[in-house]
Amino acid sequence: MLAGLLVWLALVVPNQLDRLTPVAFLRLPVEGLVLLAAVLTLHGRARRLVAVFAGLGLGMLLILKVLDVGFIAALGRPFNPVVDRGYLDSAAGLLGDSIGRRTADLVLVAGGMLGIAVLVAMPLAVLRLTRLVDRHRSGATRTVTVLGIVWLNCAALGVQLGTGGPVASTDAASLAWNRAGQVRTDLRNERAFAAAFGRDPLRDIPTDQLLTGLRGKDVLIAFVESYGRVAVQGSAFSAGVDAVLDAGTSRLNAAGFCSRSAFLTSPTFGGISWLAHSTLQSGLWIDNQLRYDRLVTSNRSTLSEAFRRAGWRTVSDVPSDEQDWPEGTSFYHYDKTYDARNVGYAGPRFSYASMPDQYTLAALRRLEIAPGDRAPVMAEIDLVSSHTPWAPLPRLVDWDAVGDGSVFAAMPALGSSPSVVWRDPARVRAAYGQSIAYSLDALISYVQTYHDDNLVLIVLGDHQPATIVSGAAAGRDVPISIVTHDRAVLDRISGWGWQDGLRPRPDAPVWPMDAFRDRFLSAYGPQPASSPAPGGSPSAGPGRSPSAGPGAPSPGQRSGPCGG
Repeated sequence: MLAGLLVWLALVVPNQLDRLTPVAFLRLPVEGLVLLAAVLTLHGRARRLVAVFAGLGLGMLLILKVLDVGFIAALGRPFNPVVDRGYLDSAAGLLGDSIGRRTADLVLVAGGMLGIAVLVAMPLAVLRLTRLVDRHRSGATRTVTVLGIVWLNCAALGVQLGTGGPVASTDAASLAWNRAGQVRTDLRNERAFAAAFGRDPLRDIPTDQLLTGLRGKDVLIAFVESYGRVAVQGSAFSAGVDAVLDAGTSRLNAAGFCSRSAFLTSPTFGGISWLAHSTLQSGLWIDNQLRYDRLVTSNRSTLSEAFRRAGWRTVSDVPSDEQDWPEGTSFYHYDKTYDARNVGYAGPRFSYASMPDQYTLAALRRLEIAPGDRAPVMAEIDLVSSHTPWAPLPRLVDWDAVGDGSVFAAMPALGSSPSVVWRDPARVRAAYGQSIAYSLDALISYVQTYHDDNLVLIVLGDHQPATIVSGAAAGRDVPISIVTHDRAVLDRISGWGWQDGLRPRPDAPVWPMDAFRDRFLSAYGPQPASSPAPGGSPSAGPGRSPSAGPGAPSPGQRSGPCGG
C-alpha cells in the first residue's frame, strides 16, 4: 500500500499550490497504466531494469514538482533545470534572513536528505509493485484492462473533477514533455541572445557625445526592492502606496521638483533582482543566471560605464552585500562600491535588510554627495527595506538624528516578526504595502530635505513581489519615475509620453526594461536643435555648474526649477 501510494503521489500531485486539493488525487494517470502494462509484458532482468529506471524517473518527477511549487509561489514560473541551478546560494541566504541561519541550515539539510530518500525509495516502491503484479498476473491484467477502458471513456467524454482537472490524467507525461521542450527552446533562445550580444551601439558613441543633457547633474538610480505594478494599482494595499506617491508629488512640486512616470517590464518576478539591474544597465534581456554569468564576464557597455567615460564619479551602494563584489569594478566599472561593511552602520538588522533605507540614503549623501569639491556623481543604490519578508519595518527619523544608525536600535523589537506576519497571507500583503510606502517616503523625504538643485533621481522597481502578494496572474511591470529640479531634464523626454507625477496611471506607457538604456542615452545625448550654452563647449567635461558643457538648454527650451 505504501509503495502504491508513493507512485500514485508522484504521478498525480500537482505542481502548483492552488491546484493542491483532495480531488486532484482522484485522477486516473495514464502513465501508471502504461507502466503496469509494461511490467506485465516484460520478464526477468528487463522488467527489473524498467522498474528501476521508471522509479528514478518518478523520483525526479516528484522532486521537479516540489521545486515547481516553490518557484511558482516565489518567482511566478516553474523551475527551469537549465538556468535555475545557480540560485541555491541566494535562496539559502534569503531563507536564513527570513527564519534564522540555524533553522535555515536545518531546513536545507532536511530537504537534501528528503530528496535523496525519494530517489532511493521510488525505485524500491516500483520494484515492490512489479513483484506484486507478477504474483497476481491475471488479476493485474483485468485491473489494467478495466482501468484502461475507464480512462479512455473519461478522456473521450472530458470528465472533469472541478478544479482538480480531468479524471483521465496525462499530467506527468505532459510535464516531462513540456519541460524537455522548454530546454530545447532555452537553447535556441541562448543562440539568439549570443547574436544580440555582439551588437552594442553604446560602444560607438564618442565620449564627448555621451550624456550631454545631464552635465553637472548628480544622477541617482534607486532600485526599490519588489516595487511592482501591484503596489500602485488593483490591490488592497495600493491605496496606501498611492497616497504616499500623490502626497510626495505635491511635496516635491512645492519644493520646485517635477517628475514623470511610466512602467518597465522586468525580466524577473518575485526575486533575483540582479537580473533586472543588469538588464537596465546593459540594454540586454537578462532573464536567467546563465545570461547574467555570461554578461558580467564580457565587455558589454553599461550605463554606469557610460557615465564614467563622460566624467562622472560612479558609485554602487548595495546594503545587502556582505562580501566583495568584483563584478562591480570589472564589469560595471564603478569607482567605488559600498555594502553593509563600509558605510559606518552601527544599528540593528531588519530581517533581510542590514540597515534601513533612510540610513542608506544618508550614508550615500555623507560619503559622496555632500563633499563640495568633486565631480558629479552617478550612483546606483538598492533600497532593501521592502525586501521579503517585509517585517519588521523601521520608521523615519529626523535626518539630523540618523548618525551611525544606533537611533534605530529599538525599532526591530517594536515591529512584527516575520514568523508572526507570515502566518496570515493578508498580513503579508499588508506588510508589503507598508514596506513600499516606507521606502518611497524615505526617498521623497531625502529629496525634499536636502533640496539638491542638481539632482536627477531615477526611481524604479526591480520586480513584482512574490505570488503571495501579486497573485497568480500578475504581470512583470514595475513603476519608474524621473525626478528633477530642472525642467529642461524632463523636456528631453517629452516625446516618451510619460505621465506627470510619481504615480503612473494604468494607461501609462510600458517599455521592456532592456529598452531603457539606449533610449535614455539617446534622449540625453546631443540634440539636433541644441547649441552650447554661453561659455560652454560640446566637448567640455561635466562640471558642478548646470550650465557647464553640452546639454544646457537650447534657445526655446525651458530651463530653471520646475516650480518656478
